[in-house]
Amino acid sequence: MRKALYMFGILDDSDLEWLSKSGSTRLLEAGKTIITQGKPVGSLFIVLNGELQVYSEEIEIARLQSGEIVGEISFVDSRPPLASVKAVVDSSVFAINAELVRGKLAKDASFASRFYRAVAIFLADRLRVTTSRFGYRRADQDAVENTDPDELYPELLEAIDLAATRFDKLLRRISAHTAG
Repeated sequence: MRKALYMFGILDDSDLEWLSKSGSTRLLEAGKTIITQGKPVGSLFIVLNGELQVYSEEIEIARLQSGEIVGEISFVDSRPPLASVKAVVDSSVFAINAELVRGKLAKDASFASRFYRAVAIFLADRLRVTTSRFGYRRADQDAVENTDPDELYPELLEAIDLAATRFDKLLRRISAHTAG
């Protein structure tokens, strides 16, 4: 859910309305691959429920659950992914066509600013967590920072309630669009 907190804490309500109208829900049976290593990714995905596995050459890299965003790195750099992603259990994702998002980014500078800020923050966070977990921190950094790599930074803490509310709104909008 951490990535969604970054995204939904920074995007505004009109951005979320656009996203909810522009994407579609995909149901994934357990074992279904939605991103294949080395093959272009045509969508950004938000995990609505279930569990996805990120893996490379049969080695698990991560497990993703509700609120996680998938495909963002390939979206940003337009390169094929370095890992595959598949459903561990029956799951659902919200898919947003990457070209549609790129079009919105090109036409709406305010949306682009918020969107890229959110992506930059959660990619920076991922790099910090990964770096810390692999032991690349210096001993003097522990004394200075003395923080848990999984701890949310203070600026984000202020927006958590808003982000959670916005994610819930997005889920309701998606349900309404799917039912209608």
